[in-house]
Amino acid sequence: MPKSAPEDRATEGPLDETEANQVRPYVDLGGVKVLPREGLHLRLEIEEGSKRVVAIGLDYAGSTLQVQPFAAPRSSGLWHEIRDQIADQIGKQGGTTSEREGPFGPELVAEIPVAAGQGPGGTTRLARFIGVDGPRWFLRGVIAGEGAVNSEAAAAIEDLFRSIVVVRGDTPMPPRDLIPLRMPATPAGAPGPSDA
Repeated sequence: MPKSAPEDRATEGPLDETEANQVRPYVDLGGVKVLPREGLHLRLEIEEGSKRVVAIGLDYAGSTLQVQPFAAPRSSGLWHEIRDQIADQIGKQGGTTSEREGPFGPELVAEIPVAAGQGPGGTTRLARFIGVDGPRWFLRGVIAGEGAVNSEAAAAIEDLFRSIVVVRGDTPMPPRDLIPLRMPATPAGAPGPSDA
């Protein structure tokens, strides 16, 4: 499959580690680095059984952005294939998806049924699935909240997605494997949990 990415990805992001400005104060989460900004809250999504970090959640400007970096083949992309699978999964949950051209290329806009007890019966929530194929990696994002419905909020969260740096590393990995994520190390000089 061909790669799917904005034409200016290598300069405007999401960037590969080799393209990023090394002096910027990134928060290192293993497979991704995030540039801190005012009002940005970071959450690690952890898998119950294995206790491994499976996604990074970013709360910003009334929206949430969940990101996951995956290993990908050097020459071909994953997004076209993964998009079909997401649409399938959401269809099985009783949701609907439509594809549209977004700032990163094709994206899926999904209406996902809200689980019972999490909102009024019969309600759906809107989410945008975005994806960018980079050099030997694929970065998937899910935008919910204001950024899924409001164009100004969308611009802020899209800018956040572009600021992410993917650290693929040199370890051989099968395509579609999640690039390992981890808790950020406390930067030197910052108060650790024990001082708080």
